Formats: sequence, C-alpha cells, structure tokens
Amino acid sequence: MTLWAGMEAGGTKFVCAVASGPDTMLAETRFPTTTPDETISRAIAFLREQRAAHGEIAAVGIASFGPVDPNPASPTFGYITTTPKPGWAHVDLAGPVREALGVPVAFDTDVNGAALAEARWGAARGLDTFVYLTVGTGIGGGAMVNGKLLHGLMHPEMGHVFVPHDRARDPFPGICPYHADCLEGLASGPALEARCGRPADTLPPEHPAWELEADYLAHGLVPQIYILSPQRIILGGGVMDQAHLLPRIRERVLRLLNNYIRQPTLMEDIDGFLVSPGLGNRAGVLGAIALAQEATLG
Repeated sequence: MTLWAGMEAGGTKFVCAVASGPDTMLAETRFPTTTPDETISRAIAFLREQRAAHGEIAAVGIASFGPVDPNPASPTFGYITTTPKPGWAHVDLAGPVREALGVPVAFDTDVNGAALAEARWGAARGLDTFVYLTVGTGIGGGAMVNGKLLHGLMHPEMGHVFVPHDRARDPFPGICPYHADCLEGLASGPALEARCGRPADTLPPEHPAWELEADYLAHGLVPQIYILSPQRIILGGGVMDQAHLLPRIRERVLRLLNNYIRQPTLMEDIDGFLVSPGLGNRAGVLGAIALAQEATLG
C-alpha cells in the first residue's frame, strides 16, 4: 500500500495527514499556525511519527496559504513569499520538509490543491476547466484550465481583484495591508468581523453585512467567468458555511451577467454552476494528498 502525506498549511491552522487515498486516512492532526519554526517542526515531527508507525511515505504534498513560489525551477521554490501574515513572509516551507523526510515534496497554493482534490474526488469530477474560490481568513482562488492547474508568472490571486466599493453604502475602508479595499480586504472573514464588530458566524441571516458580502463576492466572480470561462465555480471556506449566502451570490451573478453569456449550463442551472465543495472542509488536506500523488504518479 503506497502512502502519501499531505500538509494543508493555513494561516490559522495546519492540518497534516497520511493516507493511501481519499477514503483511507491513516492519521490526521491539526494545530494552530504559530511561528514558522514551531509550526514546521511540529508538522515534521508528526510525519516522522507516522512513518515509524505505518511505513515509508512516497511523497509529501503541501497546499499552502500564499502568495507562494510554486515553480520547481525557481531558487525559492516552496517558499511562502509576500504574505501579510506576520512572521511568515519569505519562509521556506517545502525545504525543511524535504530535508527531514528525504522524499519528493510537491508544493502549491491551498486553493490549487483543493481544486485538484475536487477534480479527482469531488464537485469537479469530469470537468477540465473550473475555479475553486475559498472565502475565509483570506480569499483565494485556484483554477484548473484544460485539465491542468493554472500557473504562469506564479499562481492565481483572485482575492486581490478590485470590486466596486460604494463608500456611501459601505464606509468600511478594508483591511488588506497591500490594497485596503480589494475583494479580500472587504469580504474575507476578518473583514466582516472588523466591519461588524463580531465574528461572521455570529451574524444573523438578516444582517445587512450579508447583502454587501454577496455583492462583493459576485463582483469578484464575474471577471473569472469572463476570463477563464469555467464550467463550474466551487465556493468553499468558513464564510461560505452560511446556508443563505450561496443563493444570494447566484442571484447577483446572474444579474451582473445580464444575459450576456447564454450558455444553458449557467443560465438554466445556476445552482449547478455555483456550488459548494463536494469534499466539504476536507478539500484542503485532500488537496495536499492529491499533490503528493501527482509527484509520484502524475
């Protein structure tokens, strides 16, 4: 039985697992993201323990918060780069793991990893072009285009697009340290909490912040529809756990498109075009496992 290890490196918590496939998780742990040294050391210790208990690990996949350097030819491959998370900018994440375990390490963004997992085992099976967007501590997007995860200059950064900001309606300045009122700065979980003075998951469905949230997210999604022409968009992350939010986003996306794109998949089945993750909150760690499989199986 071939074993793969996955590390979902989130800005709030790390989730590490060892598995032989999506339904055969042998061990899993989660712990807070603290300092780089402490957090990476804790992840390595867990993987070493599991190797001793279950046998050799073929590869490790790391699906990380970003921005990151996912280019294997780059001298900073495996680094978290210009993240606003204090203490984590320009940190080598993949290098210490590869050195400690002596196996191949695949590395990509958490959202690209989740997209790969959804393509293999979740809500994007059978599709070759789709978007996975997560709305939580930050906002990030991954994409598969023609069957390949999208890279290029680096990787998609869908959370930092600019959306219309009516300051009379929403005087909140935004919280992104780079752009202030980009999509992440206005619509991430911390932005909702900063605007309302309480965590997003405590806001009732009738709170006016949800109308703003749906508007901002719809404005962030429509450019992806026009540019990438996805067959489906998957919306994950903690903020999307609000059952009333996805229907609001669907209605606004259709309104913004204004009948310009007349594909039946979108116009007649918006509920099947904008969907929740098929893998739920396991998409991230399974994405890391999928990346590890890619490193050995292709």
